[in-house]
Amino acid sequence: MLGRLRLIGGRRAGGRADAGYRGPVTTIVLVPNEQGVQALAGNPDVRAVRYRPEEPFPAEAAEAEVLVPMFLSAGAVGALAENLPRLRLIQLLSAGAEAWLPRTPPGVRISTARGAHGGSTAEWALAAILAIYRELPAFERTRLERRWDQRGTDTLQGKRVLVLGAGDLGREMRRRLNASDASTTFVARTARDGVHGLDELPGLLPEHDVVVVMVPLTAETTGLVDADFLAAMPDRAILVNAARGQVVDTDALLAELTTGRLRAALDVTDPEPLPEDHPLWTVDGLLLTPHVGGSTRGGQDRAWAVAARQIGLFASGADPENLVHGEY
Repeated sequence: MLGRLRLIGGRRAGGRADAGYRGPVTTIVLVPNEQGVQALAGNPDVRAVRYRPEEPFPAEAAEAEVLVPMFLSAGAVGALAENLPRLRLIQLLSAGAEAWLPRTPPGVRISTARGAHGGSTAEWALAAILAIYRELPAFERTRLERRWDQRGTDTLQGKRVLVLGAGDLGREMRRRLNASDASTTFVARTARDGVHGLDELPGLLPEHDVVVVMVPLTAETTGLVDADFLAAMPDRAILVNAARGQVVDTDALLAELTTGRLRAALDVTDPEPLPEDHPLWTVDGLLLTPHVGGSTRGGQDRAWAVAARQIGLFASGADPENLVHGEY
């Protein structure tokens, strides 16, 4: 059957035919587990072939046009050009593509799982903000001390929250903030309707109680949250990093936390994971979690549902919606 569907000399179906086109063609997709096989089983234009990351690619790799890597694993990307001569698309199960971009062979495009993890990550950010304002870590410490410390706390209601990044993560964050009666200001690389441009950021920072960072890691965003950025935030403001650790200057943040002027919630760090002797473990005013914002029950099901749609678009001859273009 597969031999009958082979392309002789050209690309394949879905409107991207050329002079060598010989009818419909099955798109071979390499997937890392049985869940991927099942997720793609309903598409007659796709054949999912399972591979095991610790073993050589199967024979079908010579015809594979799509590779789905393991979640959050860049793997041995340098060998792709040799082992996957027909590769045209890397479909990720994560929203971040920074680990793949510098290693992807020429001519190969990247599509992410944008939309799969935004809700979970925004949920983590909201939980972190609420935990800080309602002082839940402090109350947990007094519980362990068996001490009844009844007192008032702050609230998220009425707070001004600046969300840096206006993509899927930012939109999911706004939905949750609206439900908490907080106001939201979006900032992204370029200004557009309802979104401030990055050039406006210095004037906006002093006017906000919370800054939530939800941008992809790029050359432009690396170190974006530096000493000047933090200095512009008002006293007792909260920085929440749900992006990547390298977006924040760790030393600059430590300096602000050590004085007690700012507070922070980090799901990502630089370096990551943290060495045992790193000062972030013990500094006051910090809520720290080990990169678990998107790691929730059902997360892989959601990621495969997004991946299946992107691969289906590719197999039909259309561009996947989640192709990486560097916007945020």
